[in-house]
Amino acid sequence: MAAQDLVGQRIKAIRRQRGLSQAQLAHPELSDSYVSLIESGKRTPTPAVLELLAQKLDCSLTYLVNGVTAEQMEDLEVGLSFARMALENGEVAEARRRYAELLADGNLLGLPALRVEARYGYALASEACGEVAEAISVLEELGGSEAEAMTQERKVAVALALCRCHRERGDYSAAVQVGEHALETMARSGWNDGLVELGATLLSVYLWRGDLLRAGHFATELLAAAEALGTPRSAVASSWNAALVAEQVGRGEEAINLIERALAIQSETGEPRNLARLRQAYANMLLRLHPEESEKARDLLLRAQREMEAAATSTFDRAHGALALAWAEIVLQYPEQAVEYAQTAIDLVRGTSGWLETRAALLLSQARFLLHQDDKAAGELDIVSDWLEDALPTRKTAEDWMTIGEMRRRIGDDRQSVAAYQRALACAGL
Repeated sequence: MAAQDLVGQRIKAIRRQRGLSQAQLAHPELSDSYVSLIESGKRTPTPAVLELLAQKLDCSLTYLVNGVTAEQMEDLEVGLSFARMALENGEVAEARRRYAELLADGNLLGLPALRVEARYGYALASEACGEVAEAISVLEELGGSEAEAMTQERKVAVALALCRCHRERGDYSAAVQVGEHALETMARSGWNDGLVELGATLLSVYLWRGDLLRAGHFATELLAAAEALGTPRSAVASSWNAALVAEQVGRGEEAINLIERALAIQSETGEPRNLARLRQAYANMLLRLHPEESEKARDLLLRAQREMEAAATSTFDRAHGALALAWAEIVLQYPEQAVEYAQTAIDLVRGTSGWLETRAALLLSQARFLLHQDDKAAGELDIVSDWLEDALPTRKTAEDWMTIGEMRRRIGDDRQSVAAYQRALACAGL
């Protein structure tokens, strides 16, 4: 039902409650025919007329416009504030519960801006809780039925979150479709920080699906856009993801320089949680490109972990940190500590069946192998294999099967090793 229809119905209902006729409500400023048109939804009253009618009906303007009283509006805004605070503090389950309660409140139906905020917050909280499919469903609805109620900035944020969620789920085709369509329609009048961050997310999708040629070209375009904008936020987003592309195409030193540039800018101007995530990404890159600096990388990871705890990051951020530390300990040949970190990560994300849990189990298997606990290592591989049976055939899935194949070979299980390599080839389309 259109907003003007709802306003007309509210005016009609209150007029009747007050025992007034249309002519009595209209006199002397308005005509009774004009009031009739408003009540039937055939005319949209101006703000001045709405204020006049609210005075005549002895009700709040807020109620006429939105269908809620000023007190109800305040309660909803306070509820949104608490939900937003819980999400920002990393209390993602609590945030999801609060957003769900708000969405179940019928008073939110006539408040499109607040309803959009609540649904967007619920989607982000669901994603942070590992309910990525639920987050995608809500974000897609926002981009459809709620599009008219969203600002341009919110549309960009929704597209970014949807692109990221499809990526996390392994559906790279859907992620690319969302990202490219959003940039095509919203970047026509020029780039801004939000669009650069959306572009950086799309760039990571090109990278994850193995489209290195497209990733290389787009990284150059994104860096140029950020340079033209000259803002710290765009510089960090573009440099960070361009560094990952440079690493993948074999330009290691360029990758280090780019991510160090992003880290320097973020250290001066950025918020703590993103700084911790970026420091973690830098440490991971050092582990991959300069294993001789593994101790430095571990120190950076421990610092990032402390920063994440201080900034109240989400469960999944802490799991990322534990996984990075597990890998650092494996590189440094300290498998006992690696087992502890990997187990911590598994406990944090248990039951989500996402790639984080898969990655944690694979690292735990490697650590068990280094401790000569082959049976336990094989058990972890069995768990991961079961998860991957129903996974989408993506480049990431192929890499996981390759890791399983290599670990099976090391343990001495040649038959299952060959089977895992065959699954990897199938996922890669070979």
